[in-house]
Amino acid sequence: MSKNKGHKIPIISFFSGGGFMDMGFEQAGFETVWTNEFDAVFAKLHSAGITSWRKSIGNGIKAEIFNTKSITEVSSKEILVEAFPDGKPEHFGMIGGPPCQDFSMNGSLKGFEGDRGKLTTLYFDKILELNPTFFVMENVTGLTKRKETKEFLQTLLKRVEKEYFVDHEKLNALEFGVPQYRERIFFVGVKKTKLDSKIVSQSQFGKWFPFPVDKKYKNAATKYSWATPVPFGKSLTKPKDLPLELCVESCLVPPREINSTANANEFFNLYVTDKALDAIDEGETNRPSFKRLHRFKYSPTACYGNNEVHLHPYRHRRLSVRETLRIQGVPDTYVLPAELPLSKKFKMIGNGVPVPLAKAVAVALKRFIKDNKVI
Repeated sequence: MSKNKGHKIPIISFFSGGGFMDMGFEQAGFETVWTNEFDAVFAKLHSAGITSWRKSIGNGIKAEIFNTKSITEVSSKEILVEAFPDGKPEHFGMIGGPPCQDFSMNGSLKGFEGDRGKLTTLYFDKILELNPTFFVMENVTGLTKRKETKEFLQTLLKRVEKEYFVDHEKLNALEFGVPQYRERIFFVGVKKTKLDSKIVSQSQFGKWFPFPVDKKYKNAATKYSWATPVPFGKSLTKPKDLPLELCVESCLVPPREINSTANANEFFNLYVTDKALDAIDEGETNRPSFKRLHRFKYSPTACYGNNEVHLHPYRHRRLSVRETLRIQGVPDTYVLPAELPLSKKFKMIGNGVPVPLAKAVAVALKRFIKDNKVI
């Protein structure tokens, strides 16, 4: 652990995946002391990526997934012993984004009955068993959109709300400087014994937690005149008012840099004729697959599994691993091993929480903890 351990609030992380949420919390000054990832390849990718990123900022702590069991098999006692070998501290936090395909409007819609949906229930169980000072949970907005899942979620929250004040908000990565339209719901809970109840009772509409707002990018989807679809291969100039960092163009790796930029020459080959690809307009992202991104617009939600294919705006190829990492706000110093499977890399990247969004939530949480003397 780092020398500054005494000054950093420890975090235990569930469903850690590539560690994007952990990275955001570490950037905000928390310390990840325990991680959990059941997928063995994701665990290897996580260890390599986070270790290389930490090295780049002068942090010599090697990343490793502390536990690779399913959350259904790992006991809370085991977690506490692994995370805190010197004994459970008075204060620590818990973060995680349970797999969400069963709630996604584009997924199976099995809700809490699906295998992945049950993991959300288990996450809430772990909160009550581990008793952290605070917790954060991230999930798809579908969790609160369908009547049956919304009602079941409320029953889960009622259990947790006996011990915790809980607030939630829908946040869009695009509004935090990420070139991607990705809406997700975040839940924040703080132990009732650690927070003055007046802060909650005096809040408007029960909204007591100051979820982050980035004034620069607020309402970005409607604030700017975004580029519209154009025929493939057309020469374009960026509209003056558009921030380049919110455009896919800011994430693309030029041909001259493909072999010198880590993970930039890793992409799936296309088994489609050039003629068929020529017919797909730049910015034609409303297709079920083979969505061609627009260089001067944000990406739709990063989702690279199964038949979801995101095409380069003006080249006949799919996006590379590095380009998709950039679309998730991951620094180039996060490097993945070339020999591990491409399909796993893309799936893991698509599952992650955009790093700048995770950091914004973490910064808001850290400030709230300090301002309200939670710790």
